[in-house]
Amino acid sequence: MKRWQLVASFGAFALLGTWWAAQGSAAAPQASPPAAPAAASPAPQRAVLVTGASSGIGRKTTELLAANGFFVYAGARKEADLAELGKLANVQPIELDVTKQEQIDEAVQTVRDGGRGLWGLINNAGVAVLGPLIELRESDLDFQLDANVYGPYRMTQAFAPLLIESKGRVATTGSISGIVTWAMGGAYTMSKHAVEAFSDTLAAELAPFGVQVSLIDPGNYKSEIMANMRQRLLDSGYASKGSRYERMMELLLASPTDRDQYKEPDEVAQAFLAAMSAEKPKRRYLVVPNQAEAATTIKAALARVVQLNADQPYTYDRDALVKLLDEALAAR
Repeated sequence: MKRWQLVASFGAFALLGTWWAAQGSAAAPQASPPAAPAAASPAPQRAVLVTGASSGIGRKTTELLAANGFFVYAGARKEADLAELGKLANVQPIELDVTKQEQIDEAVQTVRDGGRGLWGLINNAGVAVLGPLIELRESDLDFQLDANVYGPYRMTQAFAPLLIESKGRVATTGSISGIVTWAMGGAYTMSKHAVEAFSDTLAAELAPFGVQVSLIDPGNYKSEIMANMRQRLLDSGYASKGSRYERMMELLLASPTDRDQYKEPDEVAQAFLAAMSAEKPKRRYLVVPNQAEAATTIKAALARVVQLNADQPYTYDRDALVKLLDEALAAR
């Protein structure tokens, strides 16, 4: 069994300030009238790179950022998707697979050559692998973590110098599956729980350099992620026959994958816009389409608190827990 290690290495950057002394000079008796002040230069257009921009959350976010004054480097893998992205104003498509280091390095060079710097990185590209953990192939787990965990790690490490230079932003697509868990979703929920830890750690490590980190945790919205998951299972020759979970997997594979029953992810794109635009962006943005998903997520988080607190030597009573909650609410 492979051991997964996520080792992030960021160079130490000194924060240098320069003090400018204003100097004046006495005007000559017959000096010409002072020239009118030059018009202020327009603020440079901020650039953001979005991975997984071909459809769903990534496409909506790309469109919204571009429409709100940002220049967007839109990462996608397929030529047809790159061509469509290239039709959008304020958007430059980049061939980018977050599992391929050489394409990431080329993307860094493209951004540097663009001369705009980089204000924001949105780690959105991701995949879903479903199946029972005790039967899941190691290659499927590798595929899941390579895109959803190592992808943001590779991208953030590669673009960290540009983001530190701009004192910019990093925002990553998490999921309510980074808080809740569900049968057959072990690999996917493992990856999204890892993204939660990745983002919190990254926030602490980049704060000294003025870079702010956010995590966008969407619920169920319309996307192609499930259709892609199903197709990959079929292409790899997966068969549910003989599985201890045969019935569950048959139902899963037979269920609709177009997700037409869900809303378009416009609200998720709005959260990314806020993370890129707000003076003080939130650490977490929970974005769900209904009250039920919000309740499920918050209850799951609270259930862990209850489980951790139960029957241990330093347990808190109800009043003490309420006090801790009040303190957390006051500090946010």
